[in-house]
Amino acid sequence: MKEAGLPDVFIKEREDFIHTKGKQKKQLKCENDSVAGCVSQRACVYCGARVVLNPVTDAVHLVHGPIGCASYTWDIRGSLSSGAELYRFSFSTDLKEEDVIFGGEKKLARAIDELVLKYNPKLIFVYATCIVGVIGDDLEAVCKAAARKHGIKVIPVQSSGFIGNKSAGYRAACDALLRLIGPTSRNETKESKCVNYLGDFNLAGEVWIIGNYLKQMGIKLNVAFTGDSSCETLKTAARASLNIVQCAGSMIYLAEKMDEIYDIPYLNVSFLGLEDTAESLRKIARFFGDLKIIHKTEELIKKEVNAYSGTVQSYREKLKGKKAAIYVGGGFKAISLVKQFSEIGIDVVMIGTQTGRQEEYEIINELVDEGTVILDDANPTELEKFMVEKGAHLLVGGVKERPLAYKLGIAFIDHNHDRKHPLSGFAGAVNFAREVYSTVCSPVWKYIGT
Repeated sequence: MKEAGLPDVFIKEREDFIHTKGKQKKQLKCENDSVAGCVSQRACVYCGARVVLNPVTDAVHLVHGPIGCASYTWDIRGSLSSGAELYRFSFSTDLKEEDVIFGGEKKLARAIDELVLKYNPKLIFVYATCIVGVIGDDLEAVCKAAARKHGIKVIPVQSSGFIGNKSAGYRAACDALLRLIGPTSRNETKESKCVNYLGDFNLAGEVWIIGNYLKQMGIKLNVAFTGDSSCETLKTAARASLNIVQCAGSMIYLAEKMDEIYDIPYLNVSFLGLEDTAESLRKIARFFGDLKIIHKTEELIKKEVNAYSGTVQSYREKLKGKKAAIYVGGGFKAISLVKQFSEIGIDVVMIGTQTGRQEEYEIINELVDEGTVILDDANPTELEKFMVEKGAHLLVGGVKERPLAYKLGIAFIDHNHDRKHPLSGFAGAVNFAREVYSTVCSPVWKYIGT
């Protein structure tokens, strides 16, 4: 029996994953594997691992699997580098039918030998894919032998597709990073007023923006996980006295393990929007408890807010009455986007994530208005239904959601992939408002009857 007030869904098993604020009292179901048959928008395990590790700029990224998996590479995310460019190449063992029958371990070993000979890397990540999980190649053994033979780090990433979903890929990537940092780092001397920045992949140079803020506050950015990072810088991660976590979905596991192993505490932060950026900088300053840092932080916030808040307010007046739908990877980003839309006067009528956690959905439920539809691990049919039903003018999502928005004649903003301008920090808040305005208020919509 369908619960009263629950929107119609097309697969009965999905009912518990969809919630309308004000109509239902029970908690939204989340953190489960996708329902069979619904073709969800959630990415695969390998994709989750590649998102996290690909921005390591001087590493070879070798995909052990069919050639198609290697198409998910630098060009999908557009992470920027201040140094090495090796990460922009994508390498594959290109497994074929014969390899599936007889195994691909020898082919993998040869591929590693060739890559070492040609590029002389300090680090190779070897990604398992679905087919590797089926045929049972021993990545651990091959990588261990290759590391011993060449005297470099060769780290297997256990990201075969049948072990879970995108969140499992995040965890596989974090386990690989922990192996790179290594147990010997326990003895690293901690630097005061020094932070690691977790969960930023330097899209459009966003790590550099936040690093500049920290510098103005009197705090050193030690290493970013993993935007514009390198093999050697990542090894120094245990020196930091604090981890700040931007993308909780991809990095909370790593933050917790580093707290356990290296005694480095962590703070969840968000640098999306004026409000969250200011509050996150204050949170970091308060952690160190240094009056000089706190004073510098307030000066920085005052300067930046004065520079940008007027522009954001001008867009707010132009966007009054518009409605937005959100479907992104993690819950923390979704929360920040709700606040960011509030800053520019836009009502969020539908919101969903691929990997949101229960506590994040509870915060989302508090932030959104009555009648807003909240979804976990949605599929295209559900997204289409609720966007049309709620009259959304705009969808914020990733690369897979773009065709759906355009098919419906709805404006679209890619928050994750294909963009050249930063959306983090105070300047990023203005860029976001400008992009929303130019997209939603474009004259093109009058020609399609929206």
